[in-house]
Amino acid sequence: MYERELMAGLAAVGAATRLIVDEYARFQAIPDAPADITTETDSKVQEIILQALVKAFPGDALCAEEDTPTIKNAATSGDRMWIVDPIDGTRGFAQKNGEFSIMVAFIENGQIGLGIVAQPAAQRLTWATRGGGCWRRDGVGMEPMRCRVSNVGALDQATLIQSRSRDPNEPSNWIIAMRPGKVVESHSAGIKLAQVARGEADLYLNTYAAFHDWDICAGHILVTEAGGTVTGLRGQTLVYGIPEAWQHCGLLATNGSLHSESLRRLGSAQGV
Repeated sequence: MYERELMAGLAAVGAATRLIVDEYARFQAIPDAPADITTETDSKVQEIILQALVKAFPGDALCAEEDTPTIKNAATSGDRMWIVDPIDGTRGFAQKNGEFSIMVAFIENGQIGLGIVAQPAAQRLTWATRGGGCWRRDGVGMEPMRCRVSNVGALDQATLIQSRSRDPNEPSNWIIAMRPGKVVESHSAGIKLAQVARGEADLYLNTYAAFHDWDICAGHILVTEAGGTVTGLRGQTLVYGIPEAWQHCGLLATNGSLHSESLRRLGSAQGV
């Protein structure tokens, strides 16, 4: 299922990756880059991806982060929609720490059909299709390998990955409630979700009050097709493709085994 869409998506991401690697090599690092930074590369990458997708599927709707020419002229609603974040973790790109990804997802009738997360600086690619499993390829020319979430069953043995905090030595109330064995941090939600899908982390916690479809959609299906579970912070089903593409439920992505206990502890942090 979704073979044509996957091939078109992978080709678009491949072209975007080649551009971003070249731009990244020349980019002058900004050590104190703000969280809301955007760059010319964001727009260039988005245009490459969107133009390729429009050529392959001219009738499909588009949802993307940057205000570029192709998105301005595209349908923004429909049964079939592509959701694109050209550089997820632009702060990591600007700081040149490698913590950024390209995220492309496709939804049909509100259900995620496929997701692709590329990590250009690390030459890591992770993708999934509904019913087709989650796959990874690390390094140019390497063979794809199936991804599976971890089998860790206790939170005190689990690795939780979250966004970079102001001070890693001062855990949030959420982390205090969760009590994971280890906490690691990264700028890009795509990277974090891919790590859960690959079994490299056991759960990802996103407590932002608001974010967009393009921040998580592609990574969501990676986790579920690798055997994990993704919900809002109170167990809500996440819905994609609604007007303005807002998400207000937070996000918990786990290996599945940890999900119920994680929700219970998060509930205590929220006073539920």
